[in-house]
Amino acid sequence: MYELTTDEERFTRAEGVKINYSHLTHFAQAISIQPQGLLQQSGISIQPVECFEYNENKAFFKTASGDFPFDIFAATFYLLSRYEEYLPHTKDSYGRYAHENSLAFKEGFLQLPLINIWAEDLVKTIKERLASFTIHHSLFTIHNKPFSFLPTYDIDIAYSYNHKGLLRNIGGFFRQPSAARIKVLLGVEQDPFDTYEWLHQLHAAHRQVQPIYFFLVAEKNSLYDKNILPYHAAMQELIKTHAAKYAIGLHPSWQSGDDEKVFVKEKKLLEAIAGKPITASRQHFIRFNLPQGYQRLIDAGITDDYSMGYGSINGFRASVASSFCWYNLQSEQETTLRIHPFCFMEANSFYEQHFTALQALEEMKYYYDVCKKVNGEFISIWHNHFVGTDKMFEGWKEVYEKFMAIRN
Repeated sequence: MYELTTDEERFTRAEGVKINYSHLTHFAQAISIQPQGLLQQSGISIQPVECFEYNENKAFFKTASGDFPFDIFAATFYLLSRYEEYLPHTKDSYGRYAHENSLAFKEGFLQLPLINIWAEDLVKTIKERLASFTIHHSLFTIHNKPFSFLPTYDIDIAYSYNHKGLLRNIGGFFRQPSAARIKVLLGVEQDPFDTYEWLHQLHAAHRQVQPIYFFLVAEKNSLYDKNILPYHAAMQELIKTHAAKYAIGLHPSWQSGDDEKVFVKEKKLLEAIAGKPITASRQHFIRFNLPQGYQRLIDAGITDDYSMGYGSINGFRASVASSFCWYNLQSEQETTLRIHPFCFMEANSFYEQHFTALQALEEMKYYYDVCKKVNGEFISIWHNHFVGTDKMFEGWKEVYEKFMAIRN
């Protein structure tokens, strides 16, 4: 006859909701989830992943028995840890993890916060099983974090013509002659990328919105770093003004991705200009690789990163619409670096997906609604130049204003 060990006795006699995460099936009044095995492993190896339909969505790591048809804990860990990004893979033209490699893209759930959906299914299963348990419902409480919306902005080209100096403007004029450039430099028209007061008024009209601005402060320009240099008085004033009103973070330059010392220097420079510590960041061009990219953020004192998404397509890179702490899979260590995933960036809609402004509005509304449905957080990325007067982005300013007005 089977005898209970001390731990098993404690588990069986404990009050409240119990989850039996083991291959044993004899526990009474417990939700049984059978382990697939990933969480009991060490090291990194290719995992056999086969998706199947579950409650009209995808799931994987199917199990033979239990109250849940798959190992939700292992599947969640696989997606949140970005396990597949540690495996051999093809990089895109910018040296990033290509979204085409991902399970979410291949299996068609990139547009869903699948982990949030699974969590809701687990809660539903627990509640259904409670009805047949002799446990008082007061012992079971679900704390739902309310839905939130966080607009964020990347300021990597602060101005189109102003404050760029004579040589850059002359060179720009010969490459692409423009009457608008002359009018701006003569003070007749406003710079097409100078949208800061307009954004301020937009936020003032929606007081519940608390945005974050990420500033690129590269000390020299390059192919991918084209901002006004941080030593320019106009750039410093722009940073100081926003630091006084809003939360700001670092937008590490492309150059800093090749030199950690450059990254540290840019962080210190932004702190000196803003007059306060900088603990948030988002990578320029969403350029980072795991685990090195996140580890250097920790080493530099960054506590919150907003880079978890793709710079090539919109969707949920980690299949979640909630923040989480990064787990370093290589060293098998929990960290305190909090990851805030985004799912919509207007540049993806425009450059990569070739959407019109109205199509992008519908896409943004979709991601807003799907995040709201699961009580997640909808984080969007916009750039100041998309809501300006440049003819290339005609209609995008109106679309963003419309979204802010109708989202409730």
